[in-house]
Amino acid sequence: QVQLVESGGGSVQAGGSLRLSCAASEYTFSNYYMAWFRQAPGKEREGVAIRGRDGTTSYSDSVKGRFTISEDNAKRTLYLQMNNLKPEDTAMYYCAADRYPVRWYAWNSWGYWGQGTQVTVSS
Repeated sequence: QVQLVESGGGSVQAGGSLRLSCAASEYTFSNYYMAWFRQAPGKEREGVAIRGRDGTTSYSDSVKGRFTISEDNAKRTLYLQMNNLKPEDTAMYYCAADRYPVRWYAWNSWGYWGQGTQVTVSS
């Protein structure tokens, strides 16, 4: 069992930046895919950034060029750097981990989840 705890959310104005953190009880870069998902009220949970076991990264079109996923394996922490935030980025953000996510951007392909951290962007 992997335990994940997110932090770093908050309220910012459009154009601002935030860095989210996800502390993991245990993970190894080579053994787990890591991801950030988000869910806004009334909308489906969507994948926004994925890191593969080999270091490959993938981003949804809506955040590409603005968000960056990274990790510090020694600290067992996953990060999401979010720049040029837009009101449509407002959502609860979750980190996730899995050894074999069949579909990277499908939430039900991921087995381990954090509790979430709220991000609110005002115009």
